[in-house]
Amino acid sequence: MRNAQETITPSAPCYTIAAQAPCRADLAGSTLDLWPLYLFHPGGITLNFAVDIMARCAITIHDDRSIKLISEDTGREDRFAGIEQLTRARQYKHALAARLVKHFQPEVGFTLKTRCDSPVGGGLAGSSALTIAVAGALCRLVGRDMPYEQLRVMAQNVEAQTMHVPTGCQDYYPALYGGINAIHLKVDGIAREAMPYVTRDVDDRFLLVYTGVPRKSGINNWEVFKAYVSNDKRVVKNCDHIAEISKAMYAAIRKPDWSEVARLIREEWKFRRSNNVNISTPLIDRLITVASKAGGRAAKVCGAGGGGCVVFMVKDGAKERVAQALRMNGGQVLNCNVASTGLLVEKVLLSNRAATGHA
Repeated sequence: MRNAQETITPSAPCYTIAAQAPCRADLAGSTLDLWPLYLFHPGGITLNFAVDIMARCAITIHDDRSIKLISEDTGREDRFAGIEQLTRARQYKHALAARLVKHFQPEVGFTLKTRCDSPVGGGLAGSSALTIAVAGALCRLVGRDMPYEQLRVMAQNVEAQTMHVPTGCQDYYPALYGGINAIHLKVDGIAREAMPYVTRDVDDRFLLVYTGVPRKSGINNWEVFKAYVSNDKRVVKNCDHIAEISKAMYAAIRKPDWSEVARLIREEWKFRRSNNVNISTPLIDRLITVASKAGGRAAKVCGAGGGGCVVFMVKDGAKERVAQALRMNGGQVLNCNVASTGLLVEKVLLSNRAATGHA
């Protein structure tokens, strides 16, 4: 069971190690979680909630020192004679897993398999959740205690190395903790606050819809980032508005005042889509219009936009009606609810494959 210090607890390398971490839907303040943008908005907050769409990792120990890295959902695979060959390699097919293994330097041979249940390019932070799941499993494999905040920093940095663009901090907190998260972006550090909520309040009011087109996270966030640091006055002003909206939404969720939350989601989407013409698409615009006629209250893209998923907030009792209207107009409604817990790491005995605990 997760201990009071919230660390990854070590174990001897005689187990199959299985880990999972939830993806997320963002509500307000995303993009501002990119360093150093939040430093220009004192009191900045990013808000999101974890969803039970999981990223998974399983590590099975070998008798020899060979290392296999397999991505089950993308078909990518790397094979190495041992950790020395992996460390010397310049290119990887499963780059995220390879970089994490290179960081942890395990001394045993193993097969590492990954899978993410999020649609490809869904904008649900699937790659960040996968980074947390793999890192959690590797912590257990090598017997390293790692506080969650240290794990978050390491995971964010490794993902930035892999993507070659700046990465924000918000995506790792729902993967680690689950629930609804307020990420306070401060000069002296980043702090996560667990927001109070009733599971049904979230499950009955929100739904996620995949557009069928992968989002363009690296492109859109990078374009907004470059425009901001180049002092594009329109982008800077929009981000000022987004920062103020996130503060207001933080207060609204704490009450909770769901009517105010809906209004603020609409406001945030208005400013966000004006940052970059590629953030919305004709299909996204049509789905939002259709949803509003069927009982939708607000909507916004998840992540950077340009495709991926859209989170919809609906009126009481209207969730299924809205979902049906979205399906009829090309939306793929995802069957998911809020994930109340975050990272789980299990030790599975090789002999009987019985679970013996989790981090």
